[in-house]
Amino acid sequence: MDPIFFPDHPSFWYETLRTLGHIAYGGADFGEVAATVQNIGEGDYDSWHDQWLATADRVAGQARSSREGGHRVSARDGFLRASNYYRCAEFFLHGDHADPRIRHAYDASVTCFRQAAELFTPAITPVAIPYEDTTLPGYLYRPDGDGAPRPTVVMFNGFDGTAEEMHFFGAAAAAERGYTVLVFDGPGQPGARHRQGLMFRPDWENVVTPVLDFAQTLPEVDADRIAVLGASMGGYLAPRAAAFDHRIAAVVALDGVYDLGDISTAPLGLPRDEAERRLRAAHDPELDAAIEASMATDPTLKWAVEHGMFTMNAATPRAFCAAYLDYHLRDGIAERITCPVLVCSGEGDGFFQGQPEKLYAHLRCEKTFLPFTETEGAEAHCQSGAQRMAFARVYDWLDTVMARRPAGPAR
Repeated sequence: MDPIFFPDHPSFWYETLRTLGHIAYGGADFGEVAATVQNIGEGDYDSWHDQWLATADRVAGQARSSREGGHRVSARDGFLRASNYYRCAEFFLHGDHADPRIRHAYDASVTCFRQAAELFTPAITPVAIPYEDTTLPGYLYRPDGDGAPRPTVVMFNGFDGTAEEMHFFGAAAAAERGYTVLVFDGPGQPGARHRQGLMFRPDWENVVTPVLDFAQTLPEVDADRIAVLGASMGGYLAPRAAAFDHRIAAVVALDGVYDLGDISTAPLGLPRDEAERRLRAAHDPELDAAIEASMATDPTLKWAVEHGMFTMNAATPRAFCAAYLDYHLRDGIAERITCPVLVCSGEGDGFFQGQPEKLYAHLRCEKTFLPFTETEGAEAHCQSGAQRMAFARVYDWLDTVMARRPAGPAR
């Protein structure tokens, strides 16, 4: 669809659409979003932060007043929206990792989400999942209070989204269909990056395996029917985990990603072998200058590189692009997946165009390709702006897959 706001700035428009899409599960109101973005200067990161922060502060204040007056539903709804607006506020600030506005808005987003979480029935419960010598932050959704084991969706966001945002990107939709849901932030994702200083790692099976170990201790989880859903870059991370941990009963790649090296080498205009060699070289001032020049003219690339340096602890733009080369399902990794996989694809995906098709082509397991189109208003990355329709199709597929598997024994 044509941009409604920010017609000359694709990143600002997509992030606005992403926020508008969260209206479907209570993460925004159209009027609040429109009133906020009309005061933002196109391409002005400081203006973006200031306007979203002001909206978030106002909505959070109203939610606190509702809670103090005993109005639980109004408070819950307000805290949910404020959480999402605080997430928006710090989104474009990661070019300066030490900017105190990042942690202020991030912490406020988490606080508001947790205030909303305790007002749900049943409450959404924060969890700390054992991981190496620390823990990963997450949330447990129970579809009701009976404590019975249910088919379960373990889910996570991708390159830049939070565990809290997954409420709007699949968790609420799964819970209302009777699934137990376990959401978490892994290394490189906001909770683990901000709180434990953990950076992204390509071998995501070593992240998901301890999460599944934890999930299988929960009485609400049917250990024989656990699906994994990954959003955005999670469309690489989830299949990667399933290639090595065969306890996973199904995978949803929202959207599918096969090789992130394609993304980091494409702007260079070089043959792939040469691009990889030069990205990994100890010194290449000419390539450094070319990347910087591309960032100066492409706002989406600028944001992606700066954020990637933040989440991968990369000292330079080239170091981040080189790190991305390790995130792939080549060399027979995709072919190792044995469970059913749903590969989603947005016709107008501005980030991973062509990647779902590559993943689908390499799968040797039971597989389904699910395209979303501009005609449906669902062509954007992760189907932002069409989330009710998208998750209906995703969970209809998962319902069918899970129905074929026998339930595990109650614990």
